[in-house]
Amino acid sequence: MNSVVSSTLQRNAQRILGSRCIQIQKMTRLQRRYLSSSSSGVQVQKSTDTPIIGNLPPIVDFRSDTVTAPTKEMLDCVQHAITGDDVMGEDPTVLELESFAAALFEKEQGLYFPTGTMANLVAVMSHSHGTASEIIVGTNSHLCLYEGGGVSTLGGIHSRQIQENVDTAEFNLDEVQDYIRDTSDDHYPETKVICLENTHNMMGGIPLSSDYVNQVGALARRNKLKVHIDGARIFHASIAQKTSVAELSKGADSVSICLSKGLGAPLGTVLVGDAEFIRLAKRARKRCGGGMRQSGVVACMGLHALLNNVNRLEEDHRRAKHMAEQLFDKGFILPRNGKVETNMFFFGIPKESNVTKEDLTKRMWSEYGVMVGGGYSKGGEMFRLVTHMNIDDEGMNRCLRGLVTICKP
Repeated sequence: MNSVVSSTLQRNAQRILGSRCIQIQKMTRLQRRYLSSSSSGVQVQKSTDTPIIGNLPPIVDFRSDTVTAPTKEMLDCVQHAITGDDVMGEDPTVLELESFAAALFEKEQGLYFPTGTMANLVAVMSHSHGTASEIIVGTNSHLCLYEGGGVSTLGGIHSRQIQENVDTAEFNLDEVQDYIRDTSDDHYPETKVICLENTHNMMGGIPLSSDYVNQVGALARRNKLKVHIDGARIFHASIAQKTSVAELSKGADSVSICLSKGLGAPLGTVLVGDAEFIRLAKRARKRCGGGMRQSGVVACMGLHALLNNVNRLEEDHRRAKHMAEQLFDKGFILPRNGKVETNMFFFGIPKESNVTKEDLTKRMWSEYGVMVGGGYSKGGEMFRLVTHMNIDDEGMNRCLRGLVTICKP
């Protein structure tokens, strides 16, 4: 982890955990690790966690960074987690996670959710209090494409889609300004929220800069709007740009933080924002069925992930960049001339190859034990590779060897 992120994490953890844990009579093994005797407070270490895969064959799964298995260390946390009724606000481990995440992002409060999809929906609902509301959202965003249309079907909120720049994943801010609508015309819904995604999944993991997010935030404030960041992979943006997550989200009113994408937790998202926003979000979470009881048994794994698995994301970036360079040199089709900044990229089969898009994923699995995501965009011609904590250099090289061998003319 870069020094800016590391110092922020340690400072906030010392302040939050140091004050809260003295209220707990019995500390868990994980909590004892947090309260290090070091003068710097929390010891943020490179993860040595080992995935628990039982008797499964040695497959290598590049389909997503959500496929990671809980580690032995995470499962140890579960056995000793202190729990309570979180709907009543009485689960100490959930409260630790929420407070820690809020401090890390320099927001007032946090709220734990079972999924990122629910967190994004609740964020939009909480910012869009009232009727005939509208959000501005990217055409290729996860919120727009892959969250079941919940904003409209469950939230009753209209989505106005705007095209992202293919090289930067940014909106044209002049176009955003033109898209904003108010109640001066009875024909219009009222724009309430601008939604960003950092990093941007369908644009190939492109990170948004703090300068850009601040510009969006300034535009939103001038128009009395809110900004929500789908931060499912925001720690990747932080590592790639050597900028703290607090700095990356300073221009936003709320951020959803996924704990299972890249960080290795089996589930969970924390939504952070100001106190009134979180009050409304907790009410909306209940309406969406997201109130959980003794959820500290899973929240402890998310807290463990934040403390231990951020450092190592740079390894995922290194492998993704190396794979993209190798495939681009071999004639594979890659957007942005093969430029990769975080842990994922899309690619197409070389034009001179005889293998079909349908056969490639089947053969990679049957001949090399490698799972690759296919069927993306451009008529399903694109494939996606995502690196994560369960992929090492051997798995990376096996995937490259299989792709080059199968796709050679």
